[in-house]
Amino acid sequence: MRKRRVLIFALATAALMGPLAGSAMAADTVSQADIVNAVNAVWVIMAGALVFLMQAGFALVEAGFTRAKNTANIAMKNFMDFSVGALVYWAIGFGLAYGGSTLGGFVAYGSIGDAFFLSDSAMSTSWFFQVVFAATAATIVSGAMAERTKFSSYLMYTVFITGFIYPIVSHWAWGGGFLSTLSTPYIDFAGSGVVHLTGGIAALAGVLAIGPRIGKYSADGKAQPIPGHSLLLATLGVFLLWFGWYGFNGGSTLAAVGADFASVIVTTTLAAAAGAVAAMFTAWAYPVYGRPDPGMTLNGCLAGLVGITAGCANVSNAGAIVIGLVAGVIVVFAVVIIDRVKIDDPVSAISVHGVAGIWGVVAVGLFDTSGGLLFGGGAAQLISQLIGVVAIGAWTFITSSIVFWTIKLTVGLRVSPEVEIAGLDRIEHGAEAYPEFMDQLGSSGALDPVA
Repeated sequence: MRKRRVLIFALATAALMGPLAGSAMAADTVSQADIVNAVNAVWVIMAGALVFLMQAGFALVEAGFTRAKNTANIAMKNFMDFSVGALVYWAIGFGLAYGGSTLGGFVAYGSIGDAFFLSDSAMSTSWFFQVVFAATAATIVSGAMAERTKFSSYLMYTVFITGFIYPIVSHWAWGGGFLSTLSTPYIDFAGSGVVHLTGGIAALAGVLAIGPRIGKYSADGKAQPIPGHSLLLATLGVFLLWFGWYGFNGGSTLAAVGADFASVIVTTTLAAAAGAVAAMFTAWAYPVYGRPDPGMTLNGCLAGLVGITAGCANVSNAGAIVIGLVAGVIVVFAVVIIDRVKIDDPVSAISVHGVAGIWGVVAVGLFDTSGGLLFGGGAAQLISQLIGVVAIGAWTFITSSIVFWTIKLTVGLRVSPEVEIAGLDRIEHGAEAYPEFMDQLGSSGALDPVA
């Protein structure tokens, strides 16, 4: 009886271990390179997912800094930025940026069977990581043009920036284009210039085309405050953006194995913190504010993040703090100056992404530990960075202006005064973010200081 039990146990063990042994032998055929590639792909996809979450952060920041009557409109714009942008970038944008060949260093091209319409599955990881960057550039524009832009017209512009304007810029720096082939190559590790300066300059072009909100400037030209409806939403949005930025910068290593992404995370954190602190104290000391202003503090954090994005892998921790401190100071003055010249930007996107984006690109030429001016590298890197600023700024402003003014002169860019005063939610979308609250007030403009 005992022998029989032993025999049964042996047969059962063999039956179970056979498939496992086969699996183990199959696993032996997976090379170390395959494992490394898989780990790197997982890291990049997860980092891209963090960047995707930044869309939620942008939506909350924009909604919080604007009036309640336009919240649903803002939610729709941020949601459709990615939805429309992903389709356009799949069909056209990715191919123009990374199509495999470069036409004079200006634009990529390739077979319809690979980068365009993305039929090459080997490019899937790269496409996902890049599409979230393209959507970020488009979303920056939304905040600057908030509260007075036709939803349909805004969607038209989204097509152009994700499908044409942004991909060309990213090709110049990251796809083998002319900025990457300068005698001293332009450095923009995660996109202070490629993403944020592009978005900030496009925002400037859009604001100039559409004009200020009703009531923003008095008859004598003095700026009137139009408070946002929720600093809490704006604060939560900045926390989400800061969180997502770890994917934005850290994921730009494009690898986990053998890549020092932890140092990138550290420089990103230090610059963001320094930007927030610098902006808070600058506003506190500046007579225009005279207090530790919450909105300025939030914008200082974002300016620090934008400023470090270009050099996050190329500067020391101390350099990151300096970059963040400078970004936090200049964003305060940029907001004031832009407002004084009657450029109405409800969320300070031009200052945060445009001005701080310029600083971030230039800062690499100063603080790069292997070639920056302050580290004995001479002026060569700084000159390349300035070339990048001029090229990105000129291209984006000209092309965006053409798109915005074409829309304005054809189908119209701005809603009617009646729609703007009533709020875009009810008339543009037939919905409201706070329907019960607005019904209790009796009017969508009851709490609007300029309605």
